[in-house]
Amino acid sequence: MKPSECLAKLNLTLPDVAAPVGSYVPAIRSGRHVLTSGQLPFRDGKVVYAGKVPGDVSLEDAADGARIAVLNAVAACAQVAGSVDAIERVVRVCVFVNSSAGFSAQPAVANGASDLLVQVFGDAGRHARSAVGVAELPLNAAVELELVVEAT
Repeated sequence: MKPSECLAKLNLTLPDVAAPVGSYVPAIRSGRHVLTSGQLPFRDGKVVYAGKVPGDVSLEDAADGARIAVLNAVAACAQVAGSVDAIERVVRVCVFVNSSAGFSAQPAVANGASDLLVQVFGDAGRHARSAVGVAELPLNAAVELELVVEAT
C-alpha cells in the first residue's frame, strides 16, 4: 500500500508546511536524502503542546505531540520530494523532549512518532532514532523532531 493510501486509511492528511520562523528552510534535499529542520507540534499555526514533560505536559500528550511533529516533518519531506509516495524509506528520527528534571522516558515520547511512521510506511518506516531530553525548546514546545528520509 502506498503511503498516501495508508494516511487516508488512518484518516490523516498532511498539513501545510509551516513557514520558517528564521533564516532556514523546512526541508532540503541532498542526493536521495531529504532532511528536515526541527519540526514542532504545530497545528493551525499554534504549538499544540507546550511546557515541560511530564510537569506541564503528560507523557501521553507529549507522544501525541511527537506524532503531530512527525506529520509536519513528513509534509515538509513530501513537499521537497514531490509527494509522500516519493518517500521510499525513513532513515533517521531525532526527537527532543522539553524535559522536567529527573524525567528519563524520552523514548516513550518518541514512540508517538516512530509508531506512526511504521503505520504509514510499513517496514520502510523503521528507522534509526535518538530521543534526547533538553532543558528548553523553541516556543516552549514539549517536543521537537528532525527527520531524514530517502526519496526517489
